Amino acid sequence: MTTPADLDNDAAALRHAMVRAFAETGAPLAPAWQAVAERVPRHAFVPGFYLPADERDERGLTVWKPVTADLDYGRWLATLYSDTTLVTQLDGEETDWKNPTVRRGGTPTSSSTLPSLALRMWSDADVAEGHTVLEVGTGAGYSTALACERLGSSHVTSVDIDPDRLETAAEALYGCGYTPTLARADGLYGYWPEAWFDRIVATCSVRAVPPALLRQTRPGGKVLLPLSGWLYGSARVLLTVAADGTAEGPLLPGTISFMAARTHAAPAYGNPADWAAGLPRAPRSARHAPTRLTAATEEAFHLRFLAQSAVPDAQLTTIDGILHLVDVVSGSSAALTMDGDTWEVREGGPLRLWERIEQVVDAFDAAGRPRPETFTLRVDGRGQQLSHPGMPPQLLLAL
Repeated sequence: MTTPADLDNDAAALRHAMVRAFAETGAPLAPAWQAVAERVPRHAFVPGFYLPADERDERGLTVWKPVTADLDYGRWLATLYSDTTLVTQLDGEETDWKNPTVRRGGTPTSSSTLPSLALRMWSDADVAEGHTVLEVGTGAGYSTALACERLGSSHVTSVDIDPDRLETAAEALYGCGYTPTLARADGLYGYWPEAWFDRIVATCSVRAVPPALLRQTRPGGKVLLPLSGWLYGSARVLLTVAADGTAEGPLLPGTISFMAARTHAAPAYGNPADWAAGLPRAPRSARHAPTRLTAATEEAFHLRFLAQSAVPDAQLTTIDGILHLVDVVSGSSAALTMDGDTWEVREGGPLRLWERIEQVVDAFDAAGRPRPETFTLRVDGRGQQLSHPGMPPQLLLAL
């Protein structure tokens, strides 16, 4: 694998190995989706991507190194056909992949989702032949191509809010012979010209279920959405839409996160030290350590999502060992500091943020630490409500 002249053969061999590895890692695909994954060329949709360097620069910024076929053919192709999410855009700026440069700092704003997850999203949404689907978030276009390969292009509509991303994806899709309906649109409002849809699948996370997506789904149809928020707790929900426009369904298992829809991004909160300066001087002992939410475990990730439902406008950051919670909507904040073996908390503003989170953790523990798939989300005229038979409903607030 030393020259792009053998690209098609090299890619086919790596695709086959990638699909075989799905089964070995516990993520087997249904035969129909396995066949799709064998045929769709991911390299056609990702001419280049950024990988973070092992070390930050002298200012502490992440160093993003571009990878393309011209720069390092072997690394480019091998990484493409590893099961990895690849950053394709920083700070909303398109890159000239013929002449890319190293970037210092910057926030990823678009990516090519790891192949197993792209396939899993379509599979979990129970997509089958004959369905019409709307994809919210075209991105690089690879996931769109998977749907076209399975369903036929005429059954697929995909929208993206970023015109440059959409244009790049369109060129790649059309170059591979796929001709879905593509539109520049804010996916939170769906795409009325092609409604109704049997399935709607979002590849960006939202804070609350967009009502327009439910209205554009056929009765009995399904909507698969990643849910997230400003605490960066995430979950996925599969909703079945009823004839009266309400929808209900379970959270799905697994720890998965997506980039947030741009209109649902968190607001700036300024300097956490400024918020902490106005807090009462006298602390209290925290009943639960913040590591219950911040540990690198599946349970902590799930618990952060539940806590987020109780304080939906709060954001979390840790500076110099102090964990700060800031809610710019209500003007509330909290600061947690380690004192020996215990944590102390100071809270101020209309909402006691950490106290609300502690109530959720108490109820979660009392219910036996239930897994995500035991929770149900219902959406109706009052908004969305998360519920669990073992937890008080008032703790899991509607949005």
